[in-house]
Amino acid sequence: MPVSRASGVDRRLFLTSLLGVTAAAAGLSGCAESSAAAGSEGASTAPLADKVPAGTSLKIASYQNVQQLQFKLANLPDPPFKVSGWLNIGAGPDVINAFRAKSLDVANNAGIPPIQAHYQGFDAKIVAINVTRKPNYLFATKPGSDIRDIADFKGRKLAFSQGQAQGVVLLRALKRAGLAYDDVDLVPLTSNQFLTALQSGQVDIAPLGNTQAPAYLAQYESKGARTIATDVVDLLNLLWAPVSVLNDRAKAAAVAAYIPRWAQGQVWSYEHPDVWNEEFYVKTQNLTLPQARAVTALANKPLFPPSWTEAIAWEQETADLLAEGGFVRRFDVGTLFDHRFEGIAAASVPAEYRK
Repeated sequence: MPVSRASGVDRRLFLTSLLGVTAAAAGLSGCAESSAAAGSEGASTAPLADKVPAGTSLKIASYQNVQQLQFKLANLPDPPFKVSGWLNIGAGPDVINAFRAKSLDVANNAGIPPIQAHYQGFDAKIVAINVTRKPNYLFATKPGSDIRDIADFKGRKLAFSQGQAQGVVLLRALKRAGLAYDDVDLVPLTSNQFLTALQSGQVDIAPLGNTQAPAYLAQYESKGARTIATDVVDLLNLLWAPVSVLNDRAKAAAVAAYIPRWAQGQVWSYEHPDVWNEEFYVKTQNLTLPQARAVTALANKPLFPPSWTEAIAWEQETADLLAEGGFVRRFDVGTLFDHRFEGIAAASVPAEYRK
């Protein structure tokens, strides 16, 4: 049955089932907004320290070990702090849970997880921005499907992860196609469940990353599965951290020291596609070299804007789109950005990588 736009209770049950944590239910209470607002008022505005104090450590998310591999291949210098843990975490809901558990200090995500965290009453801030100009996702059909374009999504079961980039790509694609939320059946899943849901026929459509599509088609294209391209762009690739981390003067300095390495690692992999194809896609993702080259051909040139004006506007549009569907309450997304870090990434890369 399609997700109802009218039922606030359904929305609460929907989100709770999606996140699967007690904290989510608490975050969806009427006090979530006031809790987040109170946390924002407590965010530090103190200038960043010039040096990272001795003994400082960070626990950093590195999904599929991308960051460590980039730093190693690019021969980047060791950071002026200890990395006490590299966590193989990428999905927004998992990152938020790790932030809450204080097992993670800084993570790399798209624009939607910070919105979701705010709605749950957990206060975190964006500290770096990489703007993407080309789509990172496409839509995959289940085997044997007759769906040919986005207009055919009407009345179908669509895999939907509200707290992840795939979710907002789907919502933006539906809006562009003139489809209302009530025209489709949004099935609450997290992105790591999408492939299984497609294979089993639990859903008709799921958004997949460009890196996932080749392997899926290699296995199921002969059985009638296909992909549908979208021109919807998920604009933001960002670093963010809990306010409790950023209010710690030593850890905030360490985050500031990490940002240039994060930016430089992406520039290196973009400039060395042949090495990256072999070392990452072939050796760790089990793609063939032709598949790796096809994925790399779709890669975005990393762009680190000195100003966050465009990023804030896009994040506001995203939050408003979610609010239109009753998934979150409206709020000013400007509170999600810690401007002490604005420009650090841009200053660390050559001019052609500055937006």
